[in-house]
Amino acid sequence: MKKLLNYTLIGILALIPVVVILQIILFVKDRFTDLFQFVYGYSDNYFVTFLLFGFSFALITYVGHRVSLGRFSIIAGFENLIERIPVLSTIYRVTKKLVHMIAGHELREPREVVYVEYPKEGLWVPAYVTNKVEDRYILFVPTSPNPTSGFAIIVHESKVIKSSMSIEQVTSFIISVGADYEKRTEATTLPI
Repeated sequence: MKKLLNYTLIGILALIPVVVILQIILFVKDRFTDLFQFVYGYSDNYFVTFLLFGFSFALITYVGHRVSLGRFSIIAGFENLIERIPVLSTIYRVTKKLVHMIAGHELREPREVVYVEYPKEGLWVPAYVTNKVEDRYILFVPTSPNPTSGFAIIVHESKVIKSSMSIEQVTSFIISVGADYEKRTEATTLPI
């Protein structure tokens, strides 16, 4: 009986990643279907609906191209308008910085991963370097299994140990709750 329950638990754990991916696919499909039905409800014609989707795709691609060149005045005008609205300006500025950090745009220094002692000495967690001010690191310490949740801390550079992990590797480490640890040798070099 104990083996049967053990196999059942192992089966459930093995299927979790598959179920998560299927849920994401179904969510995206549902949103796309809702959008298609919304657009189709206005025209009641498949040709017009596909034409609108094609035009929207071309427009979004064109805007992306112009923004990447730094030559799109409509976006700049929108940003100027948003900067005058107190709460929205803060949300917009932070969101824009996060998107640029994740996408790798406008970074003065390469994205780094470091280890920092938390929650007490002798316990090490990986953290993303989000900024650096003189001899201080501003870190985002993600929590497992969701790397988008966590907290920001400021530490002196003497309190961090640099890692050779990439952003993708540390994200995989966090999502897998430590099971996917490509730089295992780094663990042995951390002080006790």
